Amino acid sequence: MEYQSTLHKKLSEGKFVFTAETTPPDSADKNVLINKTLSLKNVADAVNVTDSPGAKVHMSALTASIILAQSGIEPILQLTVRDRNRLALQGDLVGASALQVNNILCLSGDNPQGGDQPETKAVNDINSLTLIANANMMRNEKQFPSGRKIDPAPKLFIGGAEVPTAGTPNPMKILEKISSGVNFFQTQYVFETKTLEDYMKILEENGILEKTYFIIGLGPFASAKSAKWMNDNLFGVDVPDHIINRLEQASDPKKESKKICIELIEQFKEVKGVNGVHLMGHNKEEVISEIINESKKN
Repeated sequence: MEYQSTLHKKLSEGKFVFTAETTPPDSADKNVLINKTLSLKNVADAVNVTDSPGAKVHMSALTASIILAQSGIEPILQLTVRDRNRLALQGDLVGASALQVNNILCLSGDNPQGGDQPETKAVNDINSLTLIANANMMRNEKQFPSGRKIDPAPKLFIGGAEVPTAGTPNPMKILEKISSGVNFFQTQYVFETKTLEDYMKILEENGILEKTYFIIGLGPFASAKSAKWMNDNLFGVDVPDHIINRLEQASDPKKESKKICIELIEQFKEVKGVNGVHLMGHNKEEVISEIINESKKN
């Protein structure tokens, strides 16, 4: 398959990549977004643009991705099936590619009842696996699911989500995603190298590592309290006690958190099948940029 994006090319060439994340602003001024992500330009290999996370509306993820692409940052557009039917999603895929947004991450989306407009009705016309399959068909077969041709077809580097810390991985489920069209996976936060090693070993034993790329989730904490909150509130997240203890004992928890991230990145680089790290954190673009820059020096 020809390269669908610069991120695809870097992964194909064996480069260890750094992806970051941003949530579009509550603003109709594109410069707010540009300034928010400026520290990531020429630092992160690509930046995920979230799609109304927590079921709280922000600037459109597609629009924000286009703005980033035009400002010199390679975006990864997060698309959820929560808010659009299949026609809207298929149209967004074609439109995204037309404006050089070629990386996509296909997701279900958070339940609207947990958001700030709980009366919202979720669409869920299709699930994320069907979205992956539709995107794959549109790219490879150059047609919509209806059979109508697309000329030229969209260039799409298709991503899926995984949760390494949610117990034993389900190789068959991962293989199903790959056969449906997933080219790379970005994962939930991982804070324990042994957990990651065990997870990747099972994937290796099932012949998965040579079929796709894995970008492992990681991120800084503001404090030990925020680490405990993540344990209690985020699915699949397990911040071990030894990290919480380090944060509690540190005179500067934020500085210690950055140090922990950099240490973990170095350890993750040695795990077979890990192709990069995905650094997340709400409004932590500048801290994430610092972590990436420090890690690149090692």
